[in-house]
Amino acid sequence: MFRFPRSLSSSSFIPTQLTLSRSLRQLNARSSSRCHPKSDNDDNIHRREDNQGAPLHLYKSKGQHILTNPRVLDSIVRKSHIKPTDTVLEIGPGTGNLTLRLLQAARNVVAVEIDKRMVETLHKRVAEKGFEDQLTVICKDALKTKFPQFDLVVANIPYGISSPLVAKLVYGDKPFRSATLLLQKEFARRLLANPGDSEFNRLAVNVKLVADVEFVMDVSKRDFVPCPKVDSSVVIIRPKAEIPDVNLDEWSAFTRTCFGKKNKTLGATFKGKRKVLELLRLSRTTCSTESANNGDNYDCSNNTAADDDDEEVDSDEVDCYSSSCSETQMSVFKDKIIGVLKSGGFEAKRPSKLCNKELLHLLALFNQAGIYFHDQSKPRVRDADNIELAAAFSS
Repeated sequence: MFRFPRSLSSSSFIPTQLTLSRSLRQLNARSSSRCHPKSDNDDNIHRREDNQGAPLHLYKSKGQHILTNPRVLDSIVRKSHIKPTDTVLEIGPGTGNLTLRLLQAARNVVAVEIDKRMVETLHKRVAEKGFEDQLTVICKDALKTKFPQFDLVVANIPYGISSPLVAKLVYGDKPFRSATLLLQKEFARRLLANPGDSEFNRLAVNVKLVADVEFVMDVSKRDFVPCPKVDSSVVIIRPKAEIPDVNLDEWSAFTRTCFGKKNKTLGATFKGKRKVLELLRLSRTTCSTESANNGDNYDCSNNTAADDDDEEVDSDEVDCYSSSCSETQMSVFKDKIIGVLKSGGFEAKRPSKLCNKELLHLLALFNQAGIYFHDQSKPRVRDADNIELAAAFSS
């Protein structure tokens, strides 16, 4: 097994970069000793240096880790069950090791790559194999660009954008059959986590609301150039045919509240003065908005005394809002919250041990009681390609 020079791993070497041609020669020597079969599609990017006199550098800081093990590449394509009529979306194709295999299996490949150097190398390699008519390259940021129609996703995702990108795919407006993704192993474990697991988190809750996640295999860090610090895993995400009828903005805000302290009991989470004030303000705003939309004109502040001159307060000014609420109002509303928790048997339960069915039931109980978590007077634009939307469901 080869080791990178110490100077490359030094913290003083920023940004981390490797000469790809030299690293590939080292990797090929190691791969031979491990009996990896040689493929016509194996990366021979040293030709770039021979032809142009300039090496292609890879930057760890940008998540540029090229998968070079042909067995793993072939397995990813095989597990994706690509049809000859499929259009495949690949995010972060790099120099094209996976792309060339996808082009052999699919009708078309749409590759989204932000690095123009990679795009240049990708075009040349694809042209050499005669697949240029099947490839469309979008040289933009995958988080900010609008994806065209596609049948499935197969990609080695840059580690730094895994969370918002997964959320963008599963909550996007482009229907697809499956997404086979190579992810950082720790991130994949979080995505696969179930209630009661130590890794169970808000990301898993939000993704599994709309999709099923299947583990495929682990991939060693030694199968990449440059070698990352951690191993990776391949997972397949399949969108569900039917998803719960829930307001996604409300669900996002609700899960953010619950999983802020996932191992804290729900009773303790919702008894806090600041949380009571926040929910009281949101619930009043929502109720007032619904009344206005329905043409009604009545007080929906839970029959407690209210100052008619109070102005609507921004969600970040909870302390300011507290001055307009009497202790009686807060006490009544707090009792209402605890009553909801007790009625469903949730007061002593912890979010980290609740499945989506239970969380959906609790949210429904809150909403039925007039308790809301999202400011309905400021609805978020449901733009599936909005980076803020993706971040909201993955953070």
